[in-house]
Amino acid sequence: MNNTKSVSAAIGNGTLTIETGLMARQAAGAVSVRLGDTIVFCAVTNTDKPREGIDFFPLQVEYREKYYAVGRFPGGYFKRETRPSEKEILCARIIDRPIRPLFPAGYFNDVQVNSMVLSADGENEADVVAVNAASAALHISEIPFMGPIGAVRIGRINGEWVINPTQTERLSSDLDLIYAGTRERFLMMEGGASEISEAEFLSAMKLAHEEVVKIVDAQIELRRQLGLADKVITEIPPCPEKMTFLRETCSEELRKALLVGDKLTRQNSVTAIREDAFAKMNEKWPEIGEPQFVQFFDALEIELVRSNVLDHNSRIDGRDNNAIRPLYAQLSLLPRAHGSAVFNRGETQALGTVTLGTKQDVQEMDAITGGPKSKSFMLHYNFPPYCTGEVGRLGSTGRREIGHGALAERSLEPVVPTDFPYTVRVVSDIMGSNGSSSMASVCVGSLAMMDAGVPIKGHVAGVSIGLFCTADESRKVMVTDILGSEDHCGDMDFKVAGTRKGITGFQVDLKVRGLTWDTVEAALEQARIGRMQILDFMESTISQPNDLSPNAPRIQTIVIPVDKIGGLIGPGGKNIRRICEISGAQIDIDDDGTVSIFASNSQSMEIAEREVSSIVAEAEEGKIYEGTVTGIKDFGAFVEILPGKDGLCHISELSDRRIATVEDVCKVGDKMTVKCIGVDDRGRIKLSRRAAMADLADQQN
Repeated sequence: MNNTKSVSAAIGNGTLTIETGLMARQAAGAVSVRLGDTIVFCAVTNTDKPREGIDFFPLQVEYREKYYAVGRFPGGYFKRETRPSEKEILCARIIDRPIRPLFPAGYFNDVQVNSMVLSADGENEADVVAVNAASAALHISEIPFMGPIGAVRIGRINGEWVINPTQTERLSSDLDLIYAGTRERFLMMEGGASEISEAEFLSAMKLAHEEVVKIVDAQIELRRQLGLADKVITEIPPCPEKMTFLRETCSEELRKALLVGDKLTRQNSVTAIREDAFAKMNEKWPEIGEPQFVQFFDALEIELVRSNVLDHNSRIDGRDNNAIRPLYAQLSLLPRAHGSAVFNRGETQALGTVTLGTKQDVQEMDAITGGPKSKSFMLHYNFPPYCTGEVGRLGSTGRREIGHGALAERSLEPVVPTDFPYTVRVVSDIMGSNGSSSMASVCVGSLAMMDAGVPIKGHVAGVSIGLFCTADESRKVMVTDILGSEDHCGDMDFKVAGTRKGITGFQVDLKVRGLTWDTVEAALEQARIGRMQILDFMESTISQPNDLSPNAPRIQTIVIPVDKIGGLIGPGGKNIRRICEISGAQIDIDDDGTVSIFASNSQSMEIAEREVSSIVAEAEEGKIYEGTVTGIKDFGAFVEILPGKDGLCHISELSDRRIATVEDVCKVGDKMTVKCIGVDDRGRIKLSRRAAMADLADQQN
C-alpha cells in the first residue's frame, strides 16, 4: 500500500523534495529527501524509557553511503560496505551538531538517527540533504525534538553567491559554507574559505538563512499533511529539593575551586568536593546512585561557572574576557622530520610535524557523491589520553579526532600554493589539552609548514569564542580562547581560523537553541581580534618560510612535448623504469607533458634529468654527438646519438679518405663521434664522422 505524502521547496537553482510513508513505517519517523538525483533516506527511533543509570543524552547519529547509489560494487575483498569512511564520519558529525541542542533538558532516552544515501548523481552533495532528512524524520516523529531545522550549502563563484552549488561549481568557489538554522535563528556553520572577510561571511550566512526558512516551512507543512498535532515538549530540570541540598552542601567551596587556574589542581579539588558531596547526598537519599548524582553535580558546576562569569565577571583562570592565554612556540625540534614545531596556548599544547612527499603519496578519495578524486594536502590530528593526564583506551582514530583534523586541514589548505609540487602531510599530536586543541593544531601546522619550507601565503591562526548567557538572554558575555571547562559549562564553541586577510576555516557548536545575528556578528569580530594577537606572536617566531628542509626529497619539473610522452615511457614502460633504476629517482608524468622528478640527493637528480632530457631531445644540426653504432649496411652505418634516435652516417662521411667497406672503419657496438649535418622533413638524421673529426682537429689547433 502506497500512502505517501510529500512536500517540495525551491532552494537555490534546485528543488528539495521531502517524502514519507513509503519506507520504514515501523520507525518513529522516516523520510526520503531528494535534490536532483541525490536521495538520502533517514529513519529515527527511540526507546520508551531512559537507559538505567545514564547521566547523559544518548544520541547516536549514523550516515552511510551505499555503493548501489551509483551502480558500483564496494572495493576490496569483501564486496559489501564495512566500517564508515572518513567522509561518512564527517557527515554524521554535521548532522549531529545542529540537532543535538534541540532535545529537551532531562531527556535521556536513547535516540538513533540513521541516514543513508540511496542515490547519488555526482553533482548534488548529500551532506546538507542528510541534515534536512534527519530534521524532517525527527519532526514528523513524536520524539521530543524542538525543530525543525534547515540546512544549505552556500558558495561564491565569480563574486556571486550560489546556494547548494554542484560539485563542479564548488571547484570555482572561494567559499564552502554549510549553514543550518531554525526558522528564527542561526544554529550551525562549518566549512572553509579563501580568506573571506567577516562582513562578507556574515552576508553569506544571512542569505543562506533565507533558504533555510523555506526548508523549515516545508517540514511543518509535511507534519500537517500527516494530520499530526503540534508537539508539546516539556523540560525536565533536576529535582529542586536535591539541587537545593547540594547547593547548601558545597556550592561556596566548589565556586572557589572552579576559579583555580591550574587545570589538574582544579580537577583534583573538584573531585574531592564531588566525593564528599556524594557521600552526604547518598546518606540523605540512599536510592541515589553515582550516575544520578553526577547529573546534579554537573548541573551545579555549570551553574557556578556561569554565575562566576555573568555575576562576578570572573573566568576560571582569572583572565579578562578578551584575553589570550600565554603563548609559546619552538621550531625544528625533530632533526629528521621535514618540519616541526611545538605550540602552547596556556595548558593546551600541540606538536606539529610536516612530511613532504611525491605525487604517489596523495590521498585517494572514493566518495560516491562526487568531489575531488585525490588530495595532496592532509592534516591528521591525534588526541592521546595522556594529553589530559588520564588513562584511556588506545585504538582506531575516533570521530572527534577525524572531525578536529578536518577542521584544521581546511583552515590551512587555502594558504598552500596549488602549484606546490609536493604532497604535504601535517600531523598534530596533542601533548596537553585544556580547550580548543583544534585551533592549536591550526597554529602549530602553520608554524611547522614554514619550518619545513612550504611556501605558504602567510600564517593561519585559530581561536575559539565562548558564550555565557542567562536563561532569558537578557545578559550575554562572550569570552576569548575558552578553556575546556568553559566549553563544557558555556553555551557556545565558536571556532574561527584565518590569516590577516580573512577567514579560512570555521565551525560552531552550540548548547543554546540558536543565536541572534548580533551575537554572531560580535563573535566574528571578537574572533578576528583574538586571531590578530596570535598572528602577531606567530610572526615574531617565524615570519617567512625557511629554505626547503635538507631531508625533503628534491623535485625538478621538466615540460616536454606531449608527443614525446610515449617515447619517454617506452614500450611497456621500459625507458622510464631504466631511468628510475639507474638514478634512484621517482618520475611522474602528467598528460600535459609535465615531468616531475623526485630525488633524494643531487647526484640522483642529475642522472635522472640527463636521461629524461636525452630521451626527449631532438637532433640539432651542427652539434657533435658521441654515439654508438647500431647497424651496418653497404652504404653506411647507423649510429644512435640519442636514446632511441639513430642517424645514418653515409660511407662517404665515415672518413676523409676513400674506404672500400664500412667495416674498414667500424663494427656494431663501436663508439663513434659524429656531427649532425642535417635533418630532412621526414625527421631522418644525417651524420658525418668526417666532419666531426675535422671540427675536433680545428679545436685542438
